[in-house]
Amino acid sequence: MCLLFPAFDDDKIIGGSTCTKNSVPYIVSLNAGYHFCGGSLLNNQWVVSAAHCYQASVQVRLGEYNIALSEGTEQFINSAKVIKHPNYNSRTIDNDIMLIKLASPASLNSNVNAVALPSSCATAGTSCLISGWGNTSTTGSNYPNLLQCLNAPTLTTAQCTGAYPGQITNNMFCAGFLEGGKDSCQGIVSWGIGCAQRNYPGV
Repeated sequence: MCLLFPAFDDDKIIGGSTCTKNSVPYIVSLNAGYHFCGGSLLNNQWVVSAAHCYQASVQVRLGEYNIALSEGTEQFINSAKVIKHPNYNSRTIDNDIMLIKLASPASLNSNVNAVALPSSCATAGTSCLISGWGNTSTTGSNYPNLLQCLNAPTLTTAQCTGAYPGQITNNMFCAGFLEGGKDSCQGIVSWGIGCAQRNYPGV
């Protein structure tokens, strides 16, 4: 199993379903007065997210499930440091990763816990759990309050580069369904093609 997170307001989770409560204890909501990105808790003091979500200062909200309600499980911790990958390219979305150091350690429990990191890259066919609060509509705006989940397989490098010739770098991989209908993507990474389209998996 590998774990992915969509992030920005333009990001989508198409064809997924509402996650079971407390089933994704590492998911975090990045907040700037409103939810704008997702991320994953690495340990009690560090979060990983996408560089296209960069803001110099953010509030990290842990233990979230319904982002419209206070459920008593949340921990709100400000960032001490936000570190964007030095080689992030906003045009190609290469090296789209950043780290956030929390100003104080998170309290780990059944609602807030670190993600299990893999020891190697996922092979083709590995099932990935994608989670977040992204838009669930391919054409309009439907942002859910409840955390959404989607299981999608990783694809081969040949399938990925075949779908996006000249656009896939060594820092990217594809996950999703070539038949379409289910996907996770953010507006720029879909390269104007749209989300959950046939023969265009998520990157």
